[in-house]
Amino acid sequence: MSLLEMRGIEKRFGDVRALADVDFELEAGEIHALLGVNGAGKSTLIKILSGVYSKDRGSIRIAGDEIALGAPRAAIEAGIAVVQQHPELVGDLTGAENIFLGQEHARAGLFSPVNARDIRSRAARLLDRFPIDIDLDRRVEDMPAVDREIVAILHALRLDSARILILDEPTSTLTEREKESLFGMMRTLRAQGLAIIYITHHLDEVFEIADRFTVFRGGRRVAMHGVAEARQAAISIPNLMLDSVAGEVFPPRPTHAAGDIVFEARGLTRQGDFQDVSFAARRGEILGIFGLVGSGLDELSKALFGALRPDSGSLHLHGQQVAFRSPAQALKAGVFLVPGDRRTEGLSMQENVIFNTTLANLGRASLGGFLRFGRNRRDAAALAARVDLQPRKLDRPLRGYSGGNQQKVVIAKGLYREADVYIFVEPTVGVDIGARAKIYALMRELSEKAAVIVMSSDCNEVFGIADRTVALYKGAPIGVPSRDTTRDHLLHAGIMGEAV
Repeated sequence: MSLLEMRGIEKRFGDVRALADVDFELEAGEIHALLGVNGAGKSTLIKILSGVYSKDRGSIRIAGDEIALGAPRAAIEAGIAVVQQHPELVGDLTGAENIFLGQEHARAGLFSPVNARDIRSRAARLLDRFPIDIDLDRRVEDMPAVDREIVAILHALRLDSARILILDEPTSTLTEREKESLFGMMRTLRAQGLAIIYITHHLDEVFEIADRFTVFRGGRRVAMHGVAEARQAAISIPNLMLDSVAGEVFPPRPTHAAGDIVFEARGLTRQGDFQDVSFAARRGEILGIFGLVGSGLDELSKALFGALRPDSGSLHLHGQQVAFRSPAQALKAGVFLVPGDRRTEGLSMQENVIFNTTLANLGRASLGGFLRFGRNRRDAAALAARVDLQPRKLDRPLRGYSGGNQQKVVIAKGLYREADVYIFVEPTVGVDIGARAKIYALMRELSEKAAVIVMSSDCNEVFGIADRTVALYKGAPIGVPSRDTTRDHLLHAGIMGEAV
């Protein structure tokens, strides 16, 4: 008997059938990957399981007992713990304090004192239960990303009743070394008998950490395989997800020569972040910059966009030296940044598609201080079609869209701006394979008329999309490999800091 059995689950939102007769099983002591493109139905299934949505039809059993999950509290009482993709933690509190946030009092009562010693004692007992190497007396804001993710997981597991853990894209912002630390914790939890549902867009991770995987497409479960079985049979997960033989995710490189230099950095240095960075970005090609998290990649992107001031070196746009003192100046000059953290730096999550799309070019979106509502709606609709936004609901707030579709809106902003230089930072974090292919195609389209720079900690992404590449290691550029460089050359330069 499976720990979790979901049978015949159906869910509709108006005329849209999000789930159709879905079955799903989960065993105790199993890591089960849940896969599918954005909109395939996996998020809806998880929200039903976590009590956020109510199912329309079907049954849910845990350890053989049928349960009704009509609210998040009912899910928690049933032993289901959820860690969202962007867990909310309080930075100036310790790890232990974050774990027991809301349960600080040793005794019930509004005016019961908070006992710091008791919190540490409970945290120690939790680590006895799940032996993990982490300093929970450290403030969360001082922790590396993987430790913050572990704190969020321990917060979800703080109740002894937890039997099922749902992890939503937990590795999206982790380095390779941090990812291994997280996987070590997941194996520890599995050994304790915990069942883990693991949602990821990084398909290579499925074969590294999961025992089984289930694929959703169009609101239906289309496949469920054991990882060992899938590896032996050479089953293609992308083909299952896309209902077709997955073609090349990256668009073909141009055969014509690149055009003139549009944007150039010469000896750009910012103490503690990056040093002596030089490159030339040309119209008609894509320049790729690969660097691990902490390599200075994010700081360099902000310096190129005027959000950070370099200590020395210079920037040149169309051959003229420029010094951006703010992002507004960079935008006005024709430089557009698609930031790595789209939720906090690229979008207004409470506002709709029209507002977000036109935000980067208010001169075009308004006349005499008044917004052009009709024209802006038409422009937003055309851009939504161009980036293949799904669903194409212009009045929906951005928080209601998937990560991939949020990224498409950021790109639509750039298209509306009609810039001369586009800088993409971590452009496909949390984005499924179908949306990635569309985003890469848009990058290639933009490169025909503008200079495009892609900066990413995903070596496969940089190598696959770029015509020329640079590696950034601890803030220092490592060579400028030629077109004949291999992925392994680029990876070695970014990880070891050595040109091959």
